[in-house]
Amino acid sequence: MASQSPYNWSMTRGRRPSKPAPYFGQRLAAFRIAKNLSQAQLGAALGLSRDMIAYYERTSPNPSLELVKQVADYFGVTVGEMLKDTVKATGKPGPASQIEQLAARAAKLPRAEQKMVIKMLEGVLPKAS
Repeated sequence: MASQSPYNWSMTRGRRPSKPAPYFGQRLAAFRIAKNLSQAQLGAALGLSRDMIAYYERTSPNPSLELVKQVADYFGVTVGEMLKDTVKATGKPGPASQIEQLAARAAKLPRAEQKMVIKMLEGVLPKAS
């Protein structure tokens, strides 16, 4: 009879952390995993060791600004996106305007009909300038 172990193959290696990872470390790990990179691969790309990546993901409460910029550039995000969960919406809150709703609907049309709509708009819009 097999022993009943509280561990299974899907659990992370090493001992469980006694406290949660710092926020930057959580974001770093999330971006790394989203790109399907190992800690060693990310470290090589950034000129760091795998151990340093693990340190930043699990322990370091205060990464340098240079590191944050380097990581943001590597993942193609802003420093602000690297340090917070959400990107501030640039538009006004609330439902989309009527023109935005129509544009979304027009985008679903077949290509030929989209071209027709574009020609109509291009014919009318110079009057708005």
